[in-house]
Amino acid sequence: MAAPEAVEGNVRRPGKKKAVKAVDESELLTVPDGWKEPAFTREDNPRGLLEESSFATLFPKYREAYLKECWPLVQKALSEHYVNATLDLIEGSMTVTTTKKTFDPYAIIRARDLIKLLARSVPFEQAVRILQDDVACDIIKIGSLVRNRESFVKEEDDFLGPKGSTLKALELLTNCYIMVQGNTVSALGPFSGLKEVRKVVLDTMKNIHPIYNIKTLMIKRELSKDPELRTQNWERFLPKFKRKNLKKRKEPKKKNIKKEYTPFPPPQPESQIDKELASGEYFLKESQKKRKRVEEIKAKQADAVKKRQEERNKAFIPPKEKPVVKAKKASTEKKIDIEAIKEKVKNAKKKKLGALPMEEVKLKMAADEKKKKKKEVIHGS
Repeated sequence: MAAPEAVEGNVRRPGKKKAVKAVDESELLTVPDGWKEPAFTREDNPRGLLEESSFATLFPKYREAYLKECWPLVQKALSEHYVNATLDLIEGSMTVTTTKKTFDPYAIIRARDLIKLLARSVPFEQAVRILQDDVACDIIKIGSLVRNRESFVKEEDDFLGPKGSTLKALELLTNCYIMVQGNTVSALGPFSGLKEVRKVVLDTMKNIHPIYNIKTLMIKRELSKDPELRTQNWERFLPKFKRKNLKKRKEPKKKNIKKEYTPFPPPQPESQIDKELASGEYFLKESQKKRKRVEEIKAKQADAVKKRQEERNKAFIPPKEKPVVKAKKASTEKKIDIEAIKEKVKNAKKKKLGALPMEEVKLKMAADEKKKKKKEVIHGS
């Protein structure tokens, strides 16, 4: 086969290959900061949709009053995407349908998620965010994950935390709105956050406290701020929690010990005749056998009487007395000074509570006498 001639233009020259630039794979996998997917406009789908699509969902009776109040706002939000919404209070259902003007095929899916969130007690202010491109939702059913109702309530309380603090911390770390209602957990936010919320909820239902996952999320948040560590593996930084089963299994009182396997069958038990032959009783006469049985019965009765008598005599046995401990004589090493004690008692008698000392009393008495003499002199003059 002849080689093609080299022609200017788009024809490739034989023997020469295009130079392909070496592209780093890490650059292809990383998303640049601040990048946002362009919005879907009518220019992308000018002819609209071929068929009409619709979704319906039921809502509980207690949500009827709230939905009736906020339904005009729901219709207004969906009309911007050319989707109709109807509320049926008799059947207790909400329905969303596409129109001829609907150009976004995913708008009906967002409208379906909106009515699902409203039915699960999510307020309209939060549920309407599902119509944005970068927001998604996840409804996690937790009622069937735990068998016992008491343990389900305990796990749910652990997830909420004291005064909802654990739930609030999880919302801040994942940038998601989380609503716990009945047997479901509704989450609304970015895709990466929804993934973490689902993991935490499922782990909590498996009796793993959410604080462990929250600690891991906090470390991941700090690591993502560092541009050098962003592309590296974070396994060495993340904590590893081991489950410890502290409760030991109660050991049974009677342990069944397996015997060693032997291919031979166990020996047959001896019959009554074999026992009599071995003891020689088989060859005795009937009268001798009867006498022997009577003697055995009498021996058993004598033992029983003896044991009964011992039990009765126990009440008459005096208890052992404790040995008398002689009181130790008071040591005469430290002699008490009786004179010093007498002196202290005399001083205490002289001094009364609130009374002045003796010297001050004498001075006061002398001063009173001087005043009396002065008065007498004045009156006498």
